[in-house]
Amino acid sequence: MTIKDIPQSERPYEKLELYGEKNLTNSELLAIIIKTGTKEHTSIDIARQILNLCETKENEGLNFLMDISIEELTKIKGLGRVKALQLKAVCELAKRINKPSNYRKIIIREPNDIVKILIEEMQHEKIEIAKIVLLDIRNTILKIKNVAIGRK
Repeated sequence: MTIKDIPQSERPYEKLELYGEKNLTNSELLAIIIKTGTKEHTSIDIARQILNLCETKENEGLNFLMDISIEELTKIKGLGRVKALQLKAVCELAKRINKPSNYRKIIIREPNDIVKILIEEMQHEKIEIAKIVLLDIRNTILKIKNVAIGRK
């Protein structure tokens, strides 16, 4: 079966245009990123294989994509190096989107405020990163900098 065999209103690109991105399944969204399949498997089939990897991981939902290696992704038939790199790039973009864009307006009242700011950014790191948070006299963040990065 090819994408052309699927009714037009059920194809990922067309479905996104007609109904919006919120109405697509995870496999349909991944299929759009993957773009093409193989002779044997559509991009949707490949996306489903990726999502099946989630069942073997401890993470729930799509978070496993942050931790999965390029090597693990390329073991899926139809998912080569370039497509694996594209998926990892999308994951990094998602991390950066979740990162507050302007720290300077945030006032720190207690240590947990810093945890709330950095948890999204750092929870998927595989190595230790020591950061310093510089505050002004009103406890407003001036800058956050990495001061040390561990080794793999």
